[in-house]
Amino acid sequence: MGVVVNLEERADRKGDLGQLATLTADDLRDVNDLIVRAMDSPVALIPQLAGHIVAAGGKRLRPMLTLASARMCGYEGNRHKGLSACVEFIHTATLLHDDVVDESELRRGLASANAVWGNQASVLVGDFLFSRAFELMVADGSLTILEVLSHASKVIAEGEVMQLTTSNDTSTGETAYLEVIRAKTAQLFSAACRIGAVVADRPKVEEDALETFGMNLGIAFQLIDDVLDFSAKQANLGKTVGDDFREGKITLPIILAFRRGDDDERVFWRRTLEDLDQGGGDLDRAIGLLEKHGALDDTVERARHYGAIARDAMGIFDDSPHKQALVDVIDFCIERAY
Repeated sequence: MGVVVNLEERADRKGDLGQLATLTADDLRDVNDLIVRAMDSPVALIPQLAGHIVAAGGKRLRPMLTLASARMCGYEGNRHKGLSACVEFIHTATLLHDDVVDESELRRGLASANAVWGNQASVLVGDFLFSRAFELMVADGSLTILEVLSHASKVIAEGEVMQLTTSNDTSTGETAYLEVIRAKTAQLFSAACRIGAVVADRPKVEEDALETFGMNLGIAFQLIDDVLDFSAKQANLGKTVGDDFREGKITLPIILAFRRGDDDERVFWRRTLEDLDQGGGDLDRAIGLLEKHGALDDTVERARHYGAIARDAMGIFDDSPHKQALVDVIDFCIERAY
């Protein structure tokens, strides 16, 4: 049974990604068509629920990274389109599972799938999308790509479990936090970029460069996401301010403020994050402490550091519009904080 998902408008919309969106627009329209076809199932709930979250998706950044990386590497075929859809399915499946774990009620300003259809359906449709992703990998026929994307899927799952062990634990340090975001967020960025070189049959040095670019871009992206959780800009992104705080997630801004605070402040953090004993005014106090200790600004500076590593990784590639568009994504990711 089919489902109508209006992705054409998203493919045409450039958003803040400018040149990347323009250069990948034609390919992305084909990817969106493929996504709609691959979501089809005789089980009516599957395309309904999957279509809900896919249609509410963001800017399709991860598949655009695959499309642009492949074109930058000189690829002229069509395999990168199926692989981009595969990347998006992996990402969407993790979103479905994340919302269940986090008990989220909103996803980009709309009711989350689990809020509409329940946790069981969301988890199972997430599994369906993972399965579709693996079918697309097999259809591509490359064992190398199968290895890269299956490894990424495993690492993402490990990252989600690692995050469970750090949630509500104010003793979490920066090293453990970075390990989590490398796995749960940056790994898919890295894989999405690397397969662009693989599909173009480029030398391993170029695969490695794109892997490094994607990994550090993904870290910078997540660091800024963690800053935005305490920013009024969240409303523009369809999210509410302080979701991570309310869930007791330990992110870098929290880690920095906790380490820099006095005993009274640490008592506050333990009460609100470990015990989840939160009341009116606690979020405002949390934001005030983050600002007092420069935790938000310093997290943005960390993001700039990883962005610089990503930029350097692109140095081996010849100048081209696609290369410049990919480099510009670094600034896009970081400038979201302002």
